[in-house]
Amino acid sequence: MDKVPMTLKGFQTLEKELKRLKTEERPDVIKAIAAAREHGDLSENAEYHAAKERQAFIEGRLSEIEERIANAEVIDPTQFSGAIVKFGASVTLSDEDTEKETTYQIVGEHEANIENGFLSISAPLARALIGKSVGDWIEVKTPKGQRGYEILRVSFE
Repeated sequence: MDKVPMTLKGFQTLEKELKRLKTEERPDVIKAIAAAREHGDLSENAEYHAAKERQAFIEGRLSEIEERIANAEVIDPTQFSGAIVKFGASVTLSDEDTEKETTYQIVGEHEANIENGFLSISAPLARALIGKSVGDWIEVKTPKGQRGYEILRVSFE
């Protein structure tokens, strides 16, 4: 499988979640299953079924995280500088219609959270920004139609 770009911060977040799932969540659900088994008939034991569902979720999430970590190409944006937009950059844009300023960090697909300012590298806006620099104008086709933006700032934090 191809390597997937991911910021160092995103990678560290995944590692923390993996550790928490393995050292806290998994042992807790194993204890809950054992306790529920002590109550007898498993066919009508809601606690047992809930714990087994939780266990299945945890094991699925562990597999997902381990796969993401194995395929991650970790990029530390703090190692970059300059005014050209690339992966990991925080970019401040001005909307040409509203003049509203918005800042996004370009991150890996699994780190994206537009409400918190994390823009997926595969998003049309991110693709339009890559390779551009401060002062450039870009046009992006959005669900609301064509939008124009000016790049005001580029930083690597």
